[in-house]
Formats: sequence, structure tokens, C-alpha cells
Amino acid sequence: MRIDPTALEALHALILGFAFAGLLASAFELFTERRASFGLLQAGGALALASVPILVFSAPFIILRNTIRGRAIEGRPFHFVMLATMVACLWSLMSGRVVLDVTARIVGA
Repeated sequence: MRIDPTALEALHALILGFAFAGLLASAFELFTERRASFGLLQAGGALALASVPILVFSAPFIILRNTIRGRAIEGRPFHFVMLATMVACLWSLMSGRVVLDVTARIVGA
């Protein structure tokens, strides 16, 4: 069984997107001693503006973290968890594609 190169590249982008999201969210927590969340946008001003790039690339991790916690604590319905997982996967695929493209541009490939 052979995997189509396009599908393999999409899988790489998906995995890289999730890995980069987790790395960015964990680094944010390490340096600021607070969790990365969409609540950072509610601060307003320069802090909200500065948090946009971090939230854009760490969103898949934040969405899945909140979804799993919501399922365990609040007992959210399965279809909600599945929909949130699909959104996080699509977001991860797109952000992983951006990371791959930027890396390829920097390396010169």
C-alpha cells in the first residue's frame, strides 16, 4: 500500500501544526506563568494585539485542551467534542502548512 505524496505532506502539516501549537502554548506558560487562552484577547490594548500571533498558532492545542477538560468536567456531548476536534485538526493543518512553507522559504528549498 502506497500513500499519495500529497496525503503524506498533509499528514506532516497536521502533525507539525499540533506539535508547534503545543510547543508555543507550553513556552508561553513557561515564560509568563499563565495559561495560553483565548481570554488574552479580552485584555485589550497592546497585550491583546501582541497575543494574536501566539493564539493563532497555539489555537489547536488550546481548543483540544479546553474540549477534553470540558468533556471530563462538564460532561459535554460527544458531538460537540467531535466538532471541536475537527475544527482543531483543520486549524492545525493550516498552521502546520504555514510553518512548513516558512521553514522551506528560510532554508531555501
